[in-house]
Amino acid sequence: MRKALALPAVALAAAAFPLLTMSPALADHNGSYQADLSALNQSGVTGTGMVTLNEDSATVVIEASGLLAGAPHAQHFHIGAEGTCPTDAEDGDGDGFLSTTEGAPFYGAIGTSLTTGGDTSPDSGLAVDRFPTADDGTVTYERTFDITEDVQEAFAGGTAVLVLHGVDEDGSGTYDGDVKSDLDPSLPMEATAPAACGALEMAQMGTTPVGGAETGGGSTTGTEQQAAIGIGALALTGAAAAGALAYRRRQAADRA
Repeated sequence: MRKALALPAVALAAAAFPLLTMSPALADHNGSYQADLSALNQSGVTGTGMVTLNEDSATVVIEASGLLAGAPHAQHFHIGAEGTCPTDAEDGDGDGFLSTTEGAPFYGAIGTSLTTGGDTSPDSGLAVDRFPTADDGTVTYERTFDITEDVQEAFAGGTAVLVLHGVDEDGSGTYDGDVKSDLDPSLPMEATAPAACGALEMAQMGTTPVGGAETGGGSTTGTEQQAAIGIGALALTGAAAAGALAYRRRQAADRA
C-alpha cells in the first residue's frame, strides 16, 4: 500500500518538472506585429505589413503601393542586425543606389523569403518567379507558413525587419541600367535594391491584428499559462505527497 501511494506522488513530481522548467523564450515571440513601410532609393513606396505569430507559424499580410508596375518584387524578413532601416545616405560607394548589402548593417541578412508559394528559406531570396508582381504598382500579399527558430528569436528580440525590393531609378518602366546587382551580377541593381523598409514591432492596442486580437497582447499569455500550469502541477504533487504521509502516520498509530 505504501508503494501504491508513493508512486503517484513521484509521477506527479516528474510531470511537474518539465512544466516548471519550460523556457519562457519559447513563447516570447507569439503575438501580432506591424511594420510601416518607408521608401528607400526614392522609390515613393508606402505600405504596411502585418505579421501574426503562433509558435512556428506566421501569417503575413502586406499591402504596398508605388512599386514598379508589372514587375516582380522580392520581399523578406531580414534579421540579425540592429532591427532598423537605413536611409539613402548609406550609399557608400556613390553609385546612386542604396544596395541591399549597404543596408545590411541595419536590417541584417535574409531570414525568410516571403514567396507566393513553395520554399521560404533564404535560398529563395532571389526566386523572382515566386514573388508577387505589382499589378498597377500595388502588391497585396497574404500567406501562412512556418518560420525557423532564428526568425522567431529575431521577432522576440525586436530585430526583425520587413524589406521590399525592386526600384525603377531611371523611370524606364522596367528593371535595367548599367549598375549591376550586388547580389547577382546577372541582374541590374534596380531589380534587387531595397524599395521600402519597416521595422516589425509588436502591434499597439487599438490595431486590428491578422486573425483577431491576442489576449494580453500576445507576448506574455503563453508564458503565464505555462507558469500557472507548472504551479498547479507542483501544488497537486505536494497535496499527493502530504496525503501519502498522513496515511502512513495513521497506519503507524493504528498498529500502536
